[in-house]
Amino acid sequence: MSLGKQAKTLTKAQQDTVLSYLLTTRYGSRNKVIFLLSVRSGLRAKEIASLTWTMLQDASGLVSDAINLTDSASKGKSGGVVWLNKELKTALVDYRKSLKNVDAGDRVIKSERGTAVSAQVIVNMFAIWYRKMGFEGCSSHSGRRTFITNAARKISTVGGSIKDVQMLARHSSLSMTQRYIEADVLAQQKVVQLI
Repeated sequence: MSLGKQAKTLTKAQQDTVLSYLLTTRYGSRNKVIFLLSVRSGLRAKEIASLTWTMLQDASGLVSDAINLTDSASKGKSGGVVWLNKELKTALVDYRKSLKNVDAGDRVIKSERGTAVSAQVIVNMFAIWYRKMGFEGCSSHSGRRTFITNAARKISTVGGSIKDVQMLARHSSLSMTQRYIEADVLAQQKVVQLI
């Protein structure tokens, strides 16, 4: 995908709009989890579709503070630890409570018939949501780009570096991570004044 055709990142207002809308949908709590897995943890459509409760559980069977994403559920060999944002963890706990008879090996995201969904189904869901919101240029990858961009902008405030963002993105190269980060002209103007 060329730089000009990358999925657009989402502003905070756009994220809030999507979340408000999703709560009005038939499967609001599930849909909220799908959206937050993208925008708060940077998961790809395939990873959202492949996620099982086992990957989310701690030793006592409760939702953990991290996803232990397997390579088979990810792109290539980019599995690993994916830390959970508090809002996402709360949404996952609430969603799990709403489900009946959950087995650890079950997929987190299922269709209304209770079957596993494909990555394409997740891609299509995002396309429908963004089209309804009127968000042109947004796709299932917008959440991942938003997550990586926001992590890059905030990492230095917690003592981290761009290398930590690469690890959060689970990219094998720093150059790949850099392609995901959206530039901020206003920030560039402000930092020049600090030099």
